[in-house]
Amino acid sequence: MMFPWKQLILLSFIGCLGGELLLQGPVFIKEPSNSIFPVGSEDKKITLNCEARGNPSPHYRWQLNGSDIDMSMEHRYKLNGGNLVVINPNRNWDTGTYQCFATNSLGTIVSREAKLQFFCFVFKSDLENFKTKMRSTVSVREGQGVVLLCGPHHTLEVKLSYAWIFNEYPSFVEEDSRRFVSQETGHLYISKVEPSDVGNYTCVVTSMVTNARVLGSPTPLVLRSDGVMGEYEPKIEVQFPETLPAAKGSTVKLECFALGNPIPQINWRRSDGLPFSSKIKLRKFSGVLEIPNFQQEDAGSYECIAENSRGKNVARGRLTYYAKPHWVQLIKDVEIAVEDSLYWECRASGKPKPSYRWLKNGAALVLEERTQIENGALTISNLSVTDSGMFQCIAENKHGLVYSSAELKVVASAPDFSKNPMKKLVQVQVGSLVSLDCKPRASPRARSSWKKGDVSVQEHERISLLNDGGLKIANVTKADAGTYTCMAENQFGKANGTTHLVVTEPTRITLAPSNMDVSVGESVILPCQVQHDPLLDIIFTWYFNGALADFKKDGSHFEKVGGSSSGDLMIRNIQLKHSGKYVCMVQTGVDSVSSAADLIVRGSPGPPENVKVDEITDTTAQLSWKEGKDNHSPVISYSIQARTPFSVGWQTVTTVPEVIDGKTHTATVVELNPWVEYEFRVVASNKIGGGEPSLPSEKVRTEEAVPEVPPSEVNGGGGSRSELVITWDPVPEELQNGEGFGYVVAFRPLGVTTWIQTVVTSPDTPRYVFRNESIVPYSPYEVKVGVYNNKGEGPFSPVTTVFSAEEEPTVAPSQVSANSLSSSEIEVSWNTIPWKLSNGHLLGYEVRYWNGGGKEESSSKMKVAGNETSARLRGLKSNLAYYTAVRAYNSAGTGPFSATVNVTTKKTPPSQPPGNVVWNATDTKVLLNWEQVKAMENESEVTGYKVFYRTSSQNNVQVLNTNKTSAELVLPIKEDYIIEVKATTDGGDGTSSEQIRIPRITSMDARGSTSAISNVHPMSSYMPIVLFLIVYALW
Repeated sequence: MMFPWKQLILLSFIGCLGGELLLQGPVFIKEPSNSIFPVGSEDKKITLNCEARGNPSPHYRWQLNGSDIDMSMEHRYKLNGGNLVVINPNRNWDTGTYQCFATNSLGTIVSREAKLQFFCFVFKSDLENFKTKMRSTVSVREGQGVVLLCGPHHTLEVKLSYAWIFNEYPSFVEEDSRRFVSQETGHLYISKVEPSDVGNYTCVVTSMVTNARVLGSPTPLVLRSDGVMGEYEPKIEVQFPETLPAAKGSTVKLECFALGNPIPQINWRRSDGLPFSSKIKLRKFSGVLEIPNFQQEDAGSYECIAENSRGKNVARGRLTYYAKPHWVQLIKDVEIAVEDSLYWECRASGKPKPSYRWLKNGAALVLEERTQIENGALTISNLSVTDSGMFQCIAENKHGLVYSSAELKVVASAPDFSKNPMKKLVQVQVGSLVSLDCKPRASPRARSSWKKGDVSVQEHERISLLNDGGLKIANVTKADAGTYTCMAENQFGKANGTTHLVVTEPTRITLAPSNMDVSVGESVILPCQVQHDPLLDIIFTWYFNGALADFKKDGSHFEKVGGSSSGDLMIRNIQLKHSGKYVCMVQTGVDSVSSAADLIVRGSPGPPENVKVDEITDTTAQLSWKEGKDNHSPVISYSIQARTPFSVGWQTVTTVPEVIDGKTHTATVVELNPWVEYEFRVVASNKIGGGEPSLPSEKVRTEEAVPEVPPSEVNGGGGSRSELVITWDPVPEELQNGEGFGYVVAFRPLGVTTWIQTVVTSPDTPRYVFRNESIVPYSPYEVKVGVYNNKGEGPFSPVTTVFSAEEEPTVAPSQVSANSLSSSEIEVSWNTIPWKLSNGHLLGYEVRYWNGGGKEESSSKMKVAGNETSARLRGLKSNLAYYTAVRAYNSAGTGPFSATVNVTTKKTPPSQPPGNVVWNATDTKVLLNWEQVKAMENESEVTGYKVFYRTSSQNNVQVLNTNKTSAELVLPIKEDYIIEVKATTDGGDGTSSEQIRIPRITSMDARGSTSAISNVHPMSSYMPIVLFLIVYALW
């Protein structure tokens, strides 16, 4: 068909715009929703949302009840983008159904309908009446049921919630099996009035839209004085409708409550006998049946049964299912060439079944011969550009409607390869089938013809021209290689596309991987080498058990080796997990080939399974187990290991049979300790080696037996007078063989035949002490210790000799004397005490001392060994009287103290050091002079001086004593000397002079003093020094 010139120009213009600017019809982002506006609200405006995207950007208009809204009335309406703002909403003018229209150059779409309603009580006077009108007193008998009415009503189905105040806020009525507040009527129901119910009741109504709360006037409830109401059968006062429609996905709540005495019990059931689904909940003491997410299977008849001892009553009602339409299949944007046909199907589900209607650019679609609608599907034949626009499918039933929008673009264009170019290069192998595509963009579809080089391609037995314009060549040969041109044409123009066909030789695997059988730890190479066309690049890929081999994750084992025509796979240090099928895939740009091989890895066995202890005695355990994985190498033998709370890890145990072959799955463990908790595990071995151990068996305890091991290290001695102390190492728990374990201690004086026995019941006790005044001190006893438990007595230890406790010393040391050695030391000496056999071993002496300013009770003590007869007391205070006494001690205790002696420590040495030390040195001697040290009154008198000297390379110090203030040291000055001088007194040495360094003599003589000290480096080698000391004494 030919197009008018104007239409062709328009097509070209739209095509340009579409390609450059990506034009798009309107698509809603936001649509208006139903709104309820509270009358009397402080808000002075309401906003209905509408927003759409598109290119060009859409502009908007609105309709109310099917008529356009006059946006020039700025005091009433305003557009904010696409949103409609209603100013000072009025229920008389603004109530109704709103729709938003979004339009651009490509078309118009209309939004879903949105209802705006105004909420209030019927009349203001009714509200005031509800709030202020006094309620009549309700008078009932005790035990009677009562209904207290709430009263308010409203014009819309706006959700309200109800509650009741008892007497004063915030004391609300608590609902239970006796009291119920209906959220349908708002009334308060009391099934059986009690005296505690007397009071004032106030109904509270809350809007779920605005959260506004209104309180009614109080209703007094009083008891009549003419008696108590007797029992009567239930009377259902709250029940659900006989028929109640319920929307799909909604939450349905059925109320049921009855008056009665006794208080009725509420139960629910389905009339058809089907059980309730798990989602159904009973609320408010069974007064409400709640069905969330209502579905068609929840529809049906429901019964509420109210029952007490006087009878029962039943309320019935049917829930019917309905569903607003919801989309099963939406329409989508389409782009179709002129002269083609459009088939658009939209489908929705709902109950009742939805009907369909279509809009184009916001108006009802006009049906004609080309345009038909059937079961919601739209068909337009022989499309023209004028059919382009925005289409909407509407599915509706009596419960609602839904919109689906899409854009139809009808295009007309000459062939164009720019959007879908032909492949520049096509590579195929000899003997294969190849198809060359030719799919230019063209509306309507172009007619195609082909050339190879300059020669037209004609169909014959190997070459076919395809309906879509393509070219198919079967059983390709080398002669088919070349350049192919597709020539496309329609009524709007022509275009050409070119493809170069390359024909190559097939790829062949020349060395394929083969099945292999290896052991864990070995390394193998799976070969994969090929012969391929040199024009083609080649890629090797390995698959392991169907998955791509991961050379990064398993790089420590997998590595590709070989040259450009080789894809060999090396597997290093092979493991059990590497068993399986390996496939080498070789790919080129034209073909692919593959080869597979199975790799069997043999390893040590897996852990045996299901290890059980079938029988247990005091020293044996019968075990059984099941064979684990043999890892491709049969099990040769099994070994059994055991663990106890006392063992260090797992230990191999002795079994019967001693060698357990691979076909045996039971064995008896022997040489176990009685009354010990054991775990067992089994280890399998094959030619490869020992495998992983099994999981441990359950813990079992061997049976009890008479103990077999006596305590070791039986000994004793020591203790207090008249005691025999016997010690031993306790028997470990694993050798006690049962409960009730203890020791039998037997002893007798040496030479006596009768044993004295006693029982020690604690298994952890390491000693027993026998006390008797008749025990001779330090006398020998024969001792042995046996064992027992609940099963009987075990063996005794070997007999050993133990001495009874020693007798403590009875004599004090004699000839005790004390001598002051210095200002901080005293030496105490004494004679040894006479010793006798009953005293045993003398351990030593204890010296007690204290100063004159202290008390004897807080004295200090010092102990010395038994062969010592003197002790030096150090760290004492100077010029202070000290008292001391000495006593002997052994393991039995201490003896009496000697007589107390005293001595005074000497005064402290002078604090003044020798001053102004002057020296003269030649190559053979050093002359020293210093000032005399004068002691203070509280210091010891100076009795002489000490000269300390050493070479700088030695640590050994030499000492020269003198009673003068000078000294001469005869020594060769071959290296540096360090010299110090101290005063000596009875109280010790005084403070040292400053250190003097005498340097090695390099000239004939040298002089110096403490104020002229030089630092020189010590000599690198040691030279013997011969010292000649000349001492001039004053006496």
